[in-house]
Amino acid sequence: MGHPCNPPKGARLLNSDRPQTCRSETVFQILPYSRFSRSLEGMEVHFTPETEKKLQDLAAQSGRGSADELVQDVVERYFDELAQTRDMLNSRYDDLKSGKVKPIPGDEVEAYFREKSAAARRSQLGS
Repeated sequence: MGHPCNPPKGARLLNSDRPQTCRSETVFQILPYSRFSRSLEGMEVHFTPETEKKLQDLAAQSGRGSADELVQDVVERYFDELAQTRDMLNSRYDDLKSGKVKPIPGDEVEAYFREKSAAARRSQLGS
């Protein structure tokens, strides 16, 4: 990552009406859309020096421009995965509710996996 006083490309300075001071914390913007506000707001997140170093190292290893970009990418992907998981769970719930899929009792699932695990152990002993 470049010098912490150099914001990443496209970043908006927070509190731009005041002179900015250089700090070692990683500052980045997320949440480009908010359904509760018509104005875009930035978010400042502070990490421990150890975590910031790990982020900077990972950003450099992965070819990202900065730790800020890495964190923003991770957060955006997390929200995408969360939305996909919610859609999948809603779909499965709808399938159960409609009767399209029948639930399997927990004790049957447990017995199935115990047997599968035991079979795997037996096959390893026989190898």
